[in-house]
Amino acid sequence: MSHDNNIEALRAEIIKANPSLDTPDNTQKWWLLGTSNCHLCEVAEQLLTRFQAVQPIEYLHVDIADFDEALMMEFATTIPVILTPSKRVNYPFSVMDLQRLLAP
Repeated sequence: MSHDNNIEALRAEIIKANPSLDTPDNTQKWWLLGTSNCHLCEVAEQLLTRFQAVQPIEYLHVDIADFDEALMMEFATTIPVILTPSKRVNYPFSVMDLQRLLAP
């Protein structure tokens, strides 16, 4: 089940799997979907940290291990994934890709 074209529904499904995300503050943040001991997730986090030096974005690390099995399997082969409130980008991504996420 792919939600690439419906980020709102995907984020709602993730909130259902991880209710602690359901705060007004968290719903406006970018979410970095990953898991522990994931080298690419660490690389993505470093890229986001560098990006924050030039763009005032806030992101939250969301561990897919907290999801139910179906949702976890949806992301198991694509993490790290960044979900903004309206867009999705799968790894690999660059600073330019992150910049495009800011465009309306």
